[in-house]
Amino acid sequence: MKRKVIRGAMALFILLAMVITQSISVSAAASKFVTSVNTTSKVVALTFDDGADGANTNKILDILAKNNVKATFFLTGSGANNHPQYIKNIAAKGHQLGNHSYTHPDFTKLTATQMKSELDRTEALIKSLTGKTTKPIFRAPFGAVNSAVLNGVGAAGYGYTIQWNIDTIDWKGLTASQINTKVQTNIKSGSIVLMHTGAGAPGTPLALPTMISQLKAKGYKFVTVSQLLAYQNTSTNKTYTVKSGDTLYSIARTYGVTVSALAAANKITNYGLIYVGQVLIIPGTTVTPPPSTTGKYTVMSGDTLYKIATMYNTTVSKIAAANNITNVNLISVGQMLIIPGTTVTPPPATTVKYTVKSGDTLYKIATMFNTTVAKIAAANNITNVNLISVGQVLTIPK
Repeated sequence: MKRKVIRGAMALFILLAMVITQSISVSAAASKFVTSVNTTSKVVALTFDDGADGANTNKILDILAKNNVKATFFLTGSGANNHPQYIKNIAAKGHQLGNHSYTHPDFTKLTATQMKSELDRTEALIKSLTGKTTKPIFRAPFGAVNSAVLNGVGAAGYGYTIQWNIDTIDWKGLTASQINTKVQTNIKSGSIVLMHTGAGAPGTPLALPTMISQLKAKGYKFVTVSQLLAYQNTSTNKTYTVKSGDTLYSIARTYGVTVSALAAANKITNYGLIYVGQVLIIPGTTVTPPPSTTGKYTVMSGDTLYKIATMYNTTVSKIAAANNITNVNLISVGQMLIIPGTTVTPPPATTVKYTVKSGDTLYKIATMFNTTVAKIAAANNITNVNLISVGQVLTIPK
């Protein structure tokens, strides 16, 4: 009888452990990577990273106070130890506090346990000094972020990893004029500006008065990071399908984001490994929802039904049913699929240009643009309709 009771207790213990473990894994969502906020409102967040010396902290605080501007300070534990009164002053002035680690290490080289230790030590110290929490915002030292960092930071209670879209690189000793020019020429609604409080950035307190007055003149309102996040539009991130010859750098440059932001949004750890047909999320952009009528899609190299369904926000089963597909793993390059619940914008009535992609044929391109192989060949002086090359720009006659 005792053995049965013990076995029952052990089974109950194991069941409870499984439930608790599952509950923890569900709640510990990955931290959201933010470079700027997608909004039409003219708002901007000024942010300052505080390092070991924080030499210009009080100067910066005085300027912000005179201009009635609230900002966000990302604090290090080492800095808080070196100048605790500065940290108290930041909090007393009503600015938002964020976590910037304790010793400023590269988080991509840490384990999840080490990340948590860095964050917890800083949080405890800042709370003891100010009574305020640094949660839920974190900024990675050196801006070094990957999927492991986002998971580890999220598990530690930091729901947002805050990057920036305007880096003043003030720590290089830039002049006030150079710093302000970087901000004014790159500002947009929802921007996050990166600056520093240390002695290595002497131009920052000199740049701030002009920077603030010029941004105010342009109609910008200054908010903390948490306030900025509240302006985020509810539209989803845009996606991009990798084409032959693409690199993460070229895609990032096209969309005005950083390679690290692009990699983090897609959980890419090796920046050199992307493939033709891969669908990438472009952080900080929006996508226009597809119209409500039925349209068509031509299968490209690397496509799967799952990927196509994800692109059009539908399901594999719906696409399969609409196209009488019995084996969802069997689709071919050039195959024209009906996409239920979407539409394809018809090609313009005038002549257009098209760049040949991997897997293209003249027949497929002609089908896409509702023309004929002969017309495309004639318009481009092609004598052998089987000879086209990736990257070749074709004139598509109407």
